Amino acid sequence: MMSLFRRRRTARPTFFYGATLTLLVLAGCQSAEESAAARSQRVAADTITCTSNLPSRFATTPVASPIGTDAQVAASAEGMVLIPGGTFAMGADNNQARPDEFPKHSVAVDSFWMDVTEVTNAQFRAFVEATDYVTTAERKPDWEELRKQLPPGTPKPPDSVLVASSLVFTAPTHPVSLNNYAQWWQWQPGADWQHPEGPGSSIAGKDDYPVVHVSWDDAQAYARWAGKRLPTEAEWEWAARGGLEGAVYPWGNEHVEAGVSKANTWQGRFPDQNTEKDGFYTAAPVRSFAPNGYGLYDMAGNVWEWCQDFYRPDYYQTLQQRGTVHNPQGPAQSYDPQEPTVPKRVQRGGSFLCHDSYCSSYRASARMKSSPDTGLSHAGFRCVRDN
Repeated sequence: MMSLFRRRRTARPTFFYGATLTLLVLAGCQSAEESAAARSQRVAADTITCTSNLPSRFATTPVASPIGTDAQVAASAEGMVLIPGGTFAMGADNNQARPDEFPKHSVAVDSFWMDVTEVTNAQFRAFVEATDYVTTAERKPDWEELRKQLPPGTPKPPDSVLVASSLVFTAPTHPVSLNNYAQWWQWQPGADWQHPEGPGSSIAGKDDYPVVHVSWDDAQAYARWAGKRLPTEAEWEWAARGGLEGAVYPWGNEHVEAGVSKANTWQGRFPDQNTEKDGFYTAAPVRSFAPNGYGLYDMAGNVWEWCQDFYRPDYYQTLQQRGTVHNPQGPAQSYDPQEPTVPKRVQRGGSFLCHDSYCSSYRASARMKSSPDTGLSHAGFRCVRDN
């Protein structure tokens, strides 16, 4: 089976790189920022902070899975917890919610197993060593595919820019306008899951940290190798709520900065000052904070987590019209009016960059989206398996 993986991986169609072009096509982003500025400051800030408008890291040409359909290791429930089935009201719980979190609607999910923590560097390394897998961020962009996602006439950037790269959070040294995310996201050649800050950085001694710079495609590859899958968005929210009904956060309704630290988030002034009240500046080791009611760690903050579903901002409206929906799988196709030509997948949970005055995506109902070929320094995943 292992030789089959390597043979398929070598023969697979090329994964085309549509690198995150924030710094390459900044002029094209300006109009989007001006449009956002016309909205309320909070909504504009949410949209930009959570990276929903960042151009995709790779062109999104559909490609065959590099690992086939069979699990490469025996599926195991080790490191997982059984989430009971149930019915709940999915969607917005307070006035911080964004429009795509409405309306609240009834959803029923069957029981399933879920990873207790986000997939760690050690777990992802085992996958890479067993399969020789190369992540999206480690591959060189293909300009001919990349240009398909850009406005006609966009000039080709120099070859020195079209290198294996990823987006890294880089804090400015002074207060900045929150309407220009290029001030804290840096296009970093050589940044990937093994070098999260770029060349010279390392994950040595960080086996228990969540793996980052993984695209949806990378997460899918790992999940299939492990005999698991990515959670649906409904499963993820049901699990995040931990048995609580209508609570804003996975731990209840106590404000994120009240009392003891409950999650790895940004404290202070975003994006230039982090007081590190919770003990961490960027990602934290898994299990650093108390679990929720189902025994799951970091369902709020730390790193964003990929879900199986395509993203549509109006999907909840469709579900509400159908009464209680059993095990929803997401829309049949993606549509993001902000980037209508770029398919998106759902991300959940927020990250260490979320701050209550700006993003607040550590709420249980908060949604985000990104192209499936995009990886960033605050994005990871966890897996589930059927019961």
